[in-house]
Amino acid sequence: MPRRKAGEPGQAQRKADGPGQVRNAWFEAGEPIRVEGGLKARSQRGSIGSAWWSRRFIDILERICDKGRLSRGRAYARKGQVLTIDLSPGEVTAAVQGSRPDPYEVVIRIEAYGETRWAAIEEEIAAQAVYRARLLAGEMPAEIEELFAAMGVDLFPRDLDMDCSCPDWGFPCKHLSAVLYLLAESFDDDPFLVLAWRGRTREQLLGSLADEPAMDPLRVADVPFADRLADFYAPGATAHRPERRPAAAAPDLLLRVFPPPGDLERALTPAYKGLAQA
Repeated sequence: MPRRKAGEPGQAQRKADGPGQVRNAWFEAGEPIRVEGGLKARSQRGSIGSAWWSRRFIDILERICDKGRLSRGRAYARKGQVLTIDLSPGEVTAAVQGSRPDPYEVVIRIEAYGETRWAAIEEEIAAQAVYRARLLAGEMPAEIEELFAAMGVDLFPRDLDMDCSCPDWGFPCKHLSAVLYLLAESFDDDPFLVLAWRGRTREQLLGSLADEPAMDPLRVADVPFADRLADFYAPGATAHRPERRPAAAAPDLLLRVFPPPGDLERALTPAYKGLAQA
């Protein structure tokens, strides 16, 4: 099975087929054998993939792969020509029924990250309370791709190492393209498959994040006393409430509350004011 990478043009062999005519040596004549119970794309027209992560994957495919071949693969995916797809760390294997009796074997490889790198990624995710909470809730935050990039690694592959057992030397063939589209659609159903392809299953990631204590935004660093001697006696904010002093009452308040009979109020008011100033 020849190995090819996306972005590397396939060299299709050609030979003469009569005067003025050439055809590809890998040409697969006839319609594909109809499959009962094959894996069929849900989308029967327009684009495949609706969530941001599946669309991101398809954007990469359409950038590095021939659009004409992707279109033929999309038709295969919608007919249900893909028999099986299995995803494991770093590798996707599939069987696709073409026009020949034996299904073609498809392999798509990317780099799967090791334990050391995943431990660092999980630590960084755990430090971001929002990302951690959304992942634990079963959601895939769009910003997680930036988190991977900041650590110098890719969430989505930049290129794909792909093989197909068909005789088509064009790249990617329609069998590979069909698997790629169904893979993108499977990401809609379970965004954690993107991470599983990179080497971390949903159970492993969520188990690690659940065990990792969340960062406490109110936590204060414990500084040794010896390191605080220089400013230990510096004035600082007090933990006690400031003393509240009552405002001074008006000197003639008593006379207004309990007015004396007759003209006594006029005579007593100057005396009360004089006492307040004494």
